[in-house]
This record gives sequence, C-alpha cells and structure tokens, in this order.
Amino acid sequence: MRTRYRIERRALLTGGTAFTLAAVAGARVPLAQTLEKVSFQTNWRAQAEHGGYYHAVASGIYRRYGIDCEIRMGGPQQNPSQLLLAGRVDFIMSNGFQALNYVRENLPFLTIGAIMQKDPQILMTHEGNGINSFEDMRGRPILIGASGRVTYWPFLRRRFGFTDEQIRPYTFNVGPFLADRMAIQQGFVSSEPFAAMQAGARPKVFLIADAGYNNYNTTIDVSRRMVTEKRDLVQRFVSATMEGWTQYLAGGDISAANALIKRDNPEMDDAKIAYAIQVMNSNGIVMSGDSLNLGCGAMTDARWQSFYEGMRDVGLYPAGMNFRQAYSLDFVNKRVGLA
Repeated sequence: MRTRYRIERRALLTGGTAFTLAAVAGARVPLAQTLEKVSFQTNWRAQAEHGGYYHAVASGIYRRYGIDCEIRMGGPQQNPSQLLLAGRVDFIMSNGFQALNYVRENLPFLTIGAIMQKDPQILMTHEGNGINSFEDMRGRPILIGASGRVTYWPFLRRRFGFTDEQIRPYTFNVGPFLADRMAIQQGFVSSEPFAAMQAGARPKVFLIADAGYNNYNTTIDVSRRMVTEKRDLVQRFVSATMEGWTQYLAGGDISAANALIKRDNPEMDDAKIAYAIQVMNSNGIVMSGDSLNLGCGAMTDARWQSFYEGMRDVGLYPAGMNFRQAYSLDFVNKRVGLA
C-alpha cells in the first residue's frame, strides 16, 4: 500500500510561504505486483535540482508504483535528447525549447510534465554597484553561454532592448565575475550565487522568469510510441515523480535522497544542497502558479501557447507551427500532492 499526500501552505514570519506535507486520510492505493524497469536520463550532474527523482528512488515511491527506476546522471559530454531519439533511455529531463524542437523537426517525442514552473535562469551582478534592474543592464557587457544565446537572450533582447554587442563569452567560472564589481553574468538561481557567496562576493540576483520568461524547465520527455504502448507505466512514472518532488521540497527527511545525490556527484555537499532547496522554495521554482492548484508538474495549454508565441515573435520558431503537438496534458494536472 502507499499513502497519498497533500501540500499545506503556511505563511512565514519573514513574509514568505512554506509548504508542508500531510497525509490524506484513507487515500491508500494497492501496490503493483511486479516492478517494471525504466531509465531516466538527467541533463546534468546530480544535484538538489534533481532531488525529487532521487527521493522517489530512495524512499521507495517508484517501487510502490511498480517501477524500478534507474537514474542516469548527465554531464557535459552527454546529450539527453540524442539518447532519447536513439532509444537508449525511456525518459529524459529537458525543457520547453526541446519540446517545440520536436515539432519543428517532426520528431515523435513530447513533454508530459514540467517540474519547474519557473526557469531557474538568472543574471547576477554585485550588490551596491548601481545595477538594480534589467533595464540598468542595457549596454553593459554580460557573460552569456552558447545555449543562452538561443534561449533566454532573444527574450531579453526584445523585452529590455539588449543588443548582441553586449555578449561576452561565459566559461562557467565565477573568476571573472569576482574580479569585476560591474560584471553581469548568467547562472542558475540555485548554484552560481552560492558559489559567488562562498568566494566572498555579495551577488544581486535577477530571475529572468519573473520578467515574463515562461519556459518550462526540468520537464519529462518521452517517445510517442511509449505513450501509446505503455500508457499506464508512463502515468505511474509521472505520478510517482510528482510525489517524490512534493516530498523532497516539503521539509521532511530527505537524507537518503541527498546521500544518493552525493554518491553520484561527490562535488555536492550538504551546504550546496540546502541552499538550492531553500532558493527553489523561496522563489517558487517548483511550487508556484498552476502547480498550486493543479499539483506538482502542472502544465496548461495557455502557458504553452504563450511560450510558443513569445519565442515565435523573437524568431526562434516559425509562425503557424502546431505547438500543441509538443506536449500532452494527459499525465499531469491530477493534483498530486494537493488536498
């Protein structure tokens, strides 16, 4: 048997919102009789930003859904989409851009859930240097990686009047940032600011999602064939994953999940993990917007339409593309983790 949960919100004295997990009385579901093996490929090395998946493994949630889940850690030399296209994994961690790419390139894959309601992409600078908004960054050099130039940069260019002349190469090293108090660089809200603080800096963080950049991130992608042939298994994987995430962020015992993360990625430590969890919760990266009413992993047609149209308008996708083929709402919006 397994227990279902709901998320209860409570106000913090500091003005934020916390989420706690409460069991739903009587909501018991029979155990599956056999375990089906599935593989899930992440998009980077193990970290708290993948914590819900690891918690679903460590706490036995996947097994209670009849699933033996193998998490395959990503890294700089791996391309999850290529592994999915080659049939070497069952599910991958991805984002809204990749889902639209499937449609543009007429590939039989799609997104079936979105863990991160807010893309964690940020720009950051130093406290006290006079840069207090995205508007203040116009005309200033900004350290941007190659992938950013074809994802969030076109949005910033259109929204705030940035120009390509501002771009400087980002080498995924905070050294140049630390050396220049006027520096502006890309990052993830849950990682680069922490690295900068550890080195003695006081970073000022600007979450691009809060400026209207509505890319879904940490999505679950799968083949259309698997959706058709193993629909029940796909549903169980999605539901178990969402339970794993709601529990991981709810403040309970996640030590076993974190131990698996540190085993797979020895560069992770308790301080990095704790910081990432804190900022994911305080910024509503996972639990905000539609997920507060529809459950963890929520997606909507309206959000996908807005994202597609925004990216179409900056020239990343053609007009008239059938963006609804990029995703399915069949497996989410079931209020997993909610009352």
